[in-house]
Amino acid sequence: MQSKNKTVVRSMDILNLFLTHSKLSFNEVIQFSGRPKSSVYRMVVSLEEMGLLDKDEDGKFSLGILFLQFGHLVSERLDIRQAALPIMKKLHDKVGEAVHLIVQDGKEAIYIEKVDTKQRLRHYTAIGWRTPLYAGACSRVILAFLPHDEREQYLEQIELKSIAIGTITDEERLRILLEETQKTGYTFSHSELENYISAVAAPIFNYKGSIIGGISIAGLDVNYQKEMLPSLVEKVKSAAFEISREFGYIPPA
Repeated sequence: MQSKNKTVVRSMDILNLFLTHSKLSFNEVIQFSGRPKSSVYRMVVSLEEMGLLDKDEDGKFSLGILFLQFGHLVSERLDIRQAALPIMKKLHDKVGEAVHLIVQDGKEAIYIEKVDTKQRLRHYTAIGWRTPLYAGACSRVILAFLPHDEREQYLEQIELKSIAIGTITDEERLRILLEETQKTGYTFSHSELENYISAVAAPIFNYKGSIIGGISIAGLDVNYQKEMLPSLVEKVKSAAFEISREFGYIPPA
């Protein structure tokens, strides 16, 4: 394997500073990079000329619009199933439960990938299965992070019908759960889509911070008692974040 080009590496070191800083002055770039002034000047000028950095009227630098164009192309071309499946398999190996990947399709959620449970007793789910956005952890986690106006329009138009013994049909209770999900970054369900089946789900975001899907682990409710939830929540949130990073997501400070 050939050694990395030093100029490219140094340039990337400077660009990486903008992952945690929206804008930096020339002196700040020198300070944070720890490189000589003359070296930083040459690299910053070159990066600006190539459109990788922009300089505002106050002389501060930020990532150039070229990154937005690249990010948009990457987001369009990256298949969420392709990005998520290896991470889903790792999650499955850790928990031994069914792992689902769901995206929004209009007023419904659709299962687009699944890694089946290792348990002998299984519940019914299949790729292509559709559920309402209000029912089930993986569906509801998408609803929770939709833009406010879109979410409100959905809640005004949808009829909350019972699907299983635990389906939430009270709008006030549903709104409370959606608010909790926004705060905690996860949600869980018990017998909402199928009796005696529980699930824990977390949201997947793209580089704009927009919801693009949900990932869940699901199985018999005996495996989802209160004392077991913290560990499951941590694992599913970690998997969701790992997938989100594939789409350029950077959590807000």
